[in-house]
Amino acid sequence: MVLDEVQRVPELLSYIQGIVDEDRSACFVLSGSHNPLMMESVNQSLAGRTAIFYLQPLSYVEIAATSSVGALSYEELIYRGGYPRIYDRQIAPERFYPDYLETYVQRDVRQLKNIGDLATFRRFMELCASQIGQTVNYSNLATAAGISLNTVKSWLSLLETSFVTYTLNPYFRNFKKRLVKSPKLYFRDTGLACSLLRLTSAEAVANYYQMGALFENLVMNEYSKLYFNRGERPPFYFWRDNSGHEINLLIDLGGRLQPLEIKAGRTYRRDFFKQLDWFQGVANVPLDKPTVIYGGDDDWTTDHGLLQSWRQIGH
Repeated sequence: MVLDEVQRVPELLSYIQGIVDEDRSACFVLSGSHNPLMMESVNQSLAGRTAIFYLQPLSYVEIAATSSVGALSYEELIYRGGYPRIYDRQIAPERFYPDYLETYVQRDVRQLKNIGDLATFRRFMELCASQIGQTVNYSNLATAAGISLNTVKSWLSLLETSFVTYTLNPYFRNFKKRLVKSPKLYFRDTGLACSLLRLTSAEAVANYYQMGALFENLVMNEYSKLYFNRGERPPFYFWRDNSGHEINLLIDLGGRLQPLEIKAGRTYRRDFFKQLDWFQGVANVPLDKPTVIYGGDDDWTTDHGLLQSWRQIGH
């Protein structure tokens, strides 16, 4: 049996608990669009009886395989995002996302937090979108939004639990250097971030002064979908020291780390591997095939590592 929006009728879960306890062959698929309320209901009644899957927006591979829009540039994919209705119903992103934001703020946020000033919360979301790919600075966000430090932390938690944003933690085990230990901020869907940034076309994305950060967010999301779609949690980190050396993404492979750099440029440049070369000299853990994910279409094997097209993520 499949039950959608099950968080609206939590009393059903106690009946489901009785059924699955009596009949181990019984199988229920419980879905819901409201993650915090959904998980609260499931954990109270079905703890130890469930496998949990986090359904992500469509990946590029899924869109390319099933959509009639053709081969998208990464600027178009960033702008459109991955929500299925945009592709299934051919809804323009500039129409879809403002309605989505209005529904999210007016309904979901009010159910989770007693936020009196929704306009300030909306402004806070816009500020978060402008901080994509940066380490979270709670004090700066509080000052810019005109709210307290505790409110910033509470609202960031709300955005994360409702699957609007997520954070990437720094990797600092086995390193003696002074490292940055604040997490970096990303959006689950780049189309939503573009709407908050008032970017109204793929051309606007291409000309955005922080377009590289949006491309980084896109690549992070595509890698996350690989893991979530297998029912796994992404073992992802970033690495940055106080001298400015940084690796955008570290994948923990269990005893080994795969370092990845993310570059929006479509044409290979030697300095793409600059940070990876430096990192290999200081890392005291085994590394697995250093890779640059870039904005071009061709894959290359170089003396410094693998140069991989963003289109190949998931293939």
